[in-house]
Amino acid sequence: MSKVDVVLGSFYGDEGKGKIIDYLGTKADVALRATGGNNAGHSIEVDNEKYVFHLIPSGILNKGTLAIIGNGVVIDPKVLIEEIENLKSKGKDVSNLRISTKAHIIFPYHIEMDKMLEENRGSKKIGTTARGIGPCYCDKYERCGIRIEDLYSKKFKELLKTNVSNKNKIFKIYNYKPVSFEDIYKEYLEYAAYLKEYVCDTTILIHDLLKQDKKIICEGAQATLLDIDFGSYPYVTSSNPTIGGIITGSGINAHDIGEVYGVMKAYSSRVGAGPYVTEEDNSVGDLIRELGHEYGATTKRPRRCGYLDLVALKYAVLVNGITALCMNHLDTVGKLDKIKLCTAYKRDGREIQEFTTNEEELLNSTPVYEEFEGNFNDISNIRKREDLPKNALKYIERIEEYVGIPIKFIGVGAGRDEMICEGLYEKNN
Repeated sequence: MSKVDVVLGSFYGDEGKGKIIDYLGTKADVALRATGGNNAGHSIEVDNEKYVFHLIPSGILNKGTLAIIGNGVVIDPKVLIEEIENLKSKGKDVSNLRISTKAHIIFPYHIEMDKMLEENRGSKKIGTTARGIGPCYCDKYERCGIRIEDLYSKKFKELLKTNVSNKNKIFKIYNYKPVSFEDIYKEYLEYAAYLKEYVCDTTILIHDLLKQDKKIICEGAQATLLDIDFGSYPYVTSSNPTIGGIITGSGINAHDIGEVYGVMKAYSSRVGAGPYVTEEDNSVGDLIRELGHEYGATTKRPRRCGYLDLVALKYAVLVNGITALCMNHLDTVGKLDKIKLCTAYKRDGREIQEFTTNEEELLNSTPVYEEFEGNFNDISNIRKREDLPKNALKYIERIEEYVGIPIKFIGVGAGRDEMICEGLYEKNN
């Protein structure tokens, strides 16, 4: 086993990463989150109790696992504290949580800025969750951001005062209500006091743990096609949920990374605006949504649904160096009479097998499909790949053939243990 394994989304997010992380995390000493903010979320059900995570790595549910929020995450302290308190109320130990001193902080003016900018886009809305993620990253790169360590610095008051003043000047231009420095300052001092026991230099901590041969699982947030650089820009998130974000968002170096698991569904889905070549905006998409319960963990928004896009999947493998795929919802597509796989795009009279992030080209592309028989019987009790129905095996094998890497995990039901995991290390009981 390598020291660091990574779990990433292969499409537009919501692929079921939580289930894979939950499985792999039982062998990990450390669960690490390196990118994004509380615009991401995944849910895990343990002992009939549902947990929804937005900032804290879900590996915290495993006794003895250290949960680290890395420097690449932007943190809304109010949301984080609510998440901590929720875990405590359910009897979970959170003393093993660690928060990077270098992580940037979301303030109320970031949230208001997010809303204001989205409103002013008119028909060009990008589908932001309006949680202040983008504006916080903007401040980070504009070099006026406030980090966790600044909460405990003598300069915090002056930093905040300057930022509030500058943001209020912008709000005034747009006839938007100003925010109060005094209210924010008082509120965030209370947050600082609450969180202090969890704060440390997580980069140093991570490398100390690696020297001790501790096993780390990196929990990716969002997914490849939402990456600020490699996704379908501008309909993307504000960070790098691809493999590079794991490195820059934690301080882990590339040498220590071993397996990179790309999580996918046996179909595809997307939340928010943006091009989506295999979307089925019809009764088929509606049926997939209902069968797969495709509603956002964070926003509750209905997801756009369609068939699996192998052109995009191969691109995700290429960008991330994915070594193995983890497929969820095989049981869901098995309930369809016919299943389709997109193996090329048709554009300008030509068939194209290279993915592009160019919006105009994607909007002018139509999927080229191969069709497979569905109607699998109930497969939720199957635990060996060879016991799957022939139709299901044919579908899986075609995906592997196209992208050139194995599918090592197959979700056959919604339950925590309804999975085929041959080829992965055994899970602890």
